Amino acid sequence: MVGNVLFSDYIPNTWAVGKYRISSSESWSPATSVCHWMGVTCCSRRQRVKSLNLSNMTLMGRIPRDFGNLTFIVSLDMGSNNFYGNLPQQMTYMRRLKFLNLRDNNFRGEVPSWFWFLHQLHFLNLRNNSFTGFIPSSFSNLSTLETLNLNFNSIEGQIPKVIGSLINLRVLNLRGNKLIGSIPLSLSNASGLDTLDISFNSLQGNIPEEIGNLHNMKVLSIQDNKLTGSIPLTIFNSSRIEFIAFARNSLSGYLPNGLCNDLPILKGLYLSDNKLHGHIPTRLSNCSQLQVLSLSEDDFTGEIPKAKSNLIELEKLDLGYNSFSGSLPMELLDISGLILIDLTDHNLSGSLPPNMCSILPNIEELFLNNLTNLIRIIRHSISNCSKLTIHELADNKFIGLKLNISWYIFQPSKRHPSSLYREFFHVSYKVLRRKLQNKRANFK
Repeated sequence: MVGNVLFSDYIPNTWAVGKYRISSSESWSPATSVCHWMGVTCCSRRQRVKSLNLSNMTLMGRIPRDFGNLTFIVSLDMGSNNFYGNLPQQMTYMRRLKFLNLRDNNFRGEVPSWFWFLHQLHFLNLRNNSFTGFIPSSFSNLSTLETLNLNFNSIEGQIPKVIGSLINLRVLNLRGNKLIGSIPLSLSNASGLDTLDISFNSLQGNIPEEIGNLHNMKVLSIQDNKLTGSIPLTIFNSSRIEFIAFARNSLSGYLPNGLCNDLPILKGLYLSDNKLHGHIPTRLSNCSQLQVLSLSEDDFTGEIPKAKSNLIELEKLDLGYNSFSGSLPMELLDISGLILIDLTDHNLSGSLPPNMCSILPNIEELFLNNLTNLIRIIRHSISNCSKLTIHELADNKFIGLKLNISWYIFQPSKRHPSSLYREFFHVSYKVLRRKLQNKRANFK
C-alpha cells in the first residue's frame, strides 16, 4: 500500500551508510509499523505517510524515483545530509506537498522547472547545494509560496520579473549565487515580503525606489553586489525594518538627517565600503534599538555625533577609514554593551579614559590606530580589559607607556550576537579580519 506497508520499498539500502542504519535499525524495522518509524508521521484515518523528517541523519545517496509514490505526503525534510544527484521528476506526484526542505546537501543539476506542479507548496528551501541554471519563470505559478530559499548555489541569469507576482511570498533568499542584471521593479508588487536577501551576487544598477514601498519589510540585504546610485529615501520610511545591509557596493550620496525618525526598531545598519559621503545624521540616537552601526570605508566627514543617550543597545560601532574630525566621541565610548569599536584612521583628538575597561566591560575588538591627535597614558586602560582579544593602537601619540603592538588572530566571540543578525555580523568580521591581515603584511 502506498504510504504504508510498501513505504519501506522507497528507502534504498544505499542510504544506510550514515549515522543511522535505516534498513536494519530498530527504528526502521519492517517488523514495526511504518507509522512508528523514526521521522515518519501518518494520517490518523488512512495511515498514509503525511510527513517524513530525515534531517541531520548524515545519510548519503540519491532520491529514488519511487519516492513520488508518496502522494499523501505534506511535509518532506531531508536537510543537512549528504544526498546527491538530480531531483527525480516523479516528485511532481507529491501534489499535496506544502513543505520541502532539501538544504545542505549535494544535489546538482538545474533548478527544476517542474516545481510548479506542486501547486500547494508553501515552503521551498534548496539552500547550500550545487544547483545551476536559471531561476525558472514557472515559479510564478506557485501562488501559495511563502518562502523561497536558493542561497549558496551556482544559479545564473537574472531575477525573473514574474517573482513579483507571488503575492503570498514573505521570504526571498537568493544570496551567494551568480545572478546578474538589475533588481526587478516587479519585486515591489510582492507586498507581503518581509525578508529580501540578494547579497553576494553580481547585480548592477540602482536600488529601485519602489522597494521602499514594501511596508512589511524586516530584513533588506543587498550586500556585495555592483550597485550604484544613491540609497532611495523611501527605504528609510519602512517602520518595520530591522536590518538594512548594503555594504560593499558602489553606492553614493548622503544619508538623510532624519534617517532614524521612521525606523523605530532598526537593529542593524550595514553601509560599509561604498562611496557615501557627508555627515553622519545627527538624529542617529532616534534608532534606540540599534545594535550594529557599520559605516566604515566610506567618505564620511565632520564630527561623530554625540548620540549615547538612546543607543544603549549598541554592540558594534564600526566607523573606521573615513575622514572624521573633532573630538573622540566619549559618549559613544560609554555604552557598556559595546563588543567592537573601530575608529581607525581619523583626525580625532582627545584621551582614552583611564577606567575604559570598567566602562566597556564587554569590549572584545578595539581598533583605534592612526588617530592623528589621540593622546593618553594607557598603562591601565587596556591591560584590564579581560575580554579583549584583538586591538590595534598603532600610529598614535600615546604617552606614558612604550607600546609593543601585538597582532592577534580573531577568536570566536564568547558573546554570540542575536540570531537575527548573526549572519551579517559574521560577514563584517571577515572584512575586519582582512583589514588586519593587510595591515600586518604592511607592518612587516
